[in-house]
Order: sequence, then structure tokens, then C-alpha cells
Amino acid sequence: MISSEAKKLSISTWIIFFDISEPNLYELNIEIEELNILNIPTVTVLGDVCDEKLVEAIFKKYFVNVVFHAAAYKHVPIVERNRMAGLKNNIFSTLALCKASKKFNVEKFVLISTDKAVRPTNVMGLSKRISELIVQNHSKNSKNTCFSMVRFGNVLGSSGSVVPLFKKQISQGGPITLTHSKVIRYFMSLSEAAQLVIQTSELAEGGEVFLLDMGDPIFIKDL
Repeated sequence: MISSEAKKLSISTWIIFFDISEPNLYELNIEIEELNILNIPTVTVLGDVCDEKLVEAIFKKYFVNVVFHAAAYKHVPIVERNRMAGLKNNIFSTLALCKASKKFNVEKFVLISTDKAVRPTNVMGLSKRISELIVQNHSKNSKNTCFSMVRFGNVLGSSGSVVPLFKKQISQGGPITLTHSKVIRYFMSLSEAAQLVIQTSELAEGGEVFLLDMGDPIFIKDL
């Protein structure tokens, strides 16, 4: 989340990292310190984004004006085995952020969705499709907040990506675990994904679902 110039704060811009995982926040903080050559102030918030009161408190304190909502349980097999937790986290986090964004007149709201939301065949995809519908519903009656969504597939090196798993399996001498030799996936790099998400926030006029061009699919076996 990015906050605008605040009346009660002397700093013009903040970048707020909101996560329920303490280790993730710790690692992110270290990485950002190395990359932050402009010395943009950052804030790390440890908490559950489904907690509406906490979300509202953060929005109110830091005058948030841009939200990138990426919080989700996304590993299909785990969510299938823990359906209620997956549905609760993915759906109600979106609802809490949409409500707060509208209440505090956030300028831009971008939901990071997934290609699995298209004709979903699993609980994870279903939860993200419901999240998209929540965003679209808030967009219909929004005068001050521009709500949009962006869908894409697998991002190389991201959390839960198969690449770190394959590297580990190869370093240990194998074997490599494949669901099926004919399975194909679309991939893009971390930097490509991040830049395209930011671009969609500039292109959005309200209610759109942006589909990123993932190029040609490749066999997981070839990867």
C-alpha cells in the first residue's frame, strides 16, 4: 500500500508493507533497505488483512491512496485440503480492503488475481473469482476510488514457484517431481509481473480485469 501526502505527517510518501507473516516482513525489510536508493520511508505492519478494524486504523493513520492487494492463499493442493481457511482468507481480505478503500477515498485499488479464476476448477480459483466479483461490485458504486483487477499465471522465483523446488531437487541429485510430463504453464519474471501490475494501475478507469500477455506456454518437464 502506498500513502499520499498526509496532513499530520511531514513525509510526502510512504510505502506500507502489510503481512501476516513475521519472517516474510523481516526478509522484505532487509531486501527493501538494499534497494531503496531514494530513501522512501517504509512501514511494516504485522497483522491479518481480514481484520477490518486493523485495516481501517492503518488507512486512517497513513492516508493510504494506492492499494495493491496481493494477500492470498494460492497453493492449490493446500487450499483444497483447507478449504474454509482458503475461502475466508482470500475472500474476506478483499472485502475488508475494498470497504476501507471506499470509506477513506483511496485513489487506486488493484487486486492481484490469477488465471485460475477463469472457469475455476479448484477452491483457490473460485475464491479469487469471488474476490473479483467483490471488487467489481464496489467499482459500480464508487465515485472516488478506481477499482481494477489483473490476472496472470506463474511468476518465476515467486513464493511457491516450482523453480526453487526443482533447483533443490536437482542439487540433491533428483528425482524431479512432476504431476504429469504433458503439463504446461505460462511463466513470467518477477520484474515483468511487478512492472505490468503497476502499469495496469495507471491504465485503469474502473472495473476492468486486465489480462497479462504471458507469451507461449512451455512444458514443465522442459523447464
